[in-house]
Amino acid sequence: MKKSVFIFLAFLISNCSDNDTVDPTVFNNNLSIIENLENGVAVLDITNALGAEVFYGLEYGGGYIYYVNEMDGSLMVATNYSQIGTKSWGDHFDLTNGEAIGDGELNTEQIVNGNLADNSSVPNGLEFGSDDYAFKIAYDLNHNSYDDWFIPSRSSAETIFNNLHLQNIGDFDETLFYWTSTKAGYQPYVISFNSNFGGETFLGSCFNSNAIILVRKI
Repeated sequence: MKKSVFIFLAFLISNCSDNDTVDPTVFNNNLSIIENLENGVAVLDITNALGAEVFYGLEYGGGYIYYVNEMDGSLMVATNYSQIGTKSWGDHFDLTNGEAIGDGELNTEQIVNGNLADNSSVPNGLEFGSDDYAFKIAYDLNHNSYDDWFIPSRSSAETIFNNLHLQNIGDFDETLFYWTSTKAGYQPYVISFNSNFGGETFLGSCFNSNAIILVRKI
């Protein structure tokens, strides 16, 4: 009799355990957004449940999340890197490139590759003559355990202002101008995080030295 009861109880415990098994990759509203991400929950599952705005300002992947691509579920994070001081643009050469969020990765690569060419002989060209310029620094950098950083496009920089800085996230220096990687011919777009500028990028000069924002895509 006792043996039969023991077997029955063991069956109940085993069956209950199987039914209570939780798949960690399924969105769990009882966990934080970061905990869900670290469990492997898809970004789009979280946005479907709570919306994209819940991601903005969360510290993740070496920076602060400022953008969610609701088509492919990728994230963009940013971090202030002005602690190294202001840095030069690099060589002066003619380039018009991307403005959209995410274009900064290709923009940065184009600018680094453009610096490898001899720009001294082209009209309005100028050789900087050093690797100590903003885009090469970002391109080569290993920071916060990641090595795929780049300089944001103008639309990314404006989104960083709106989704991070206006929420007092990111410690961006309001006394500095920051480079973007978007360029119109010989003029680059820059941004100030001082609210007097309204968070909009504007054309600057390659002859100036400005601060660095680092971004990466996850």
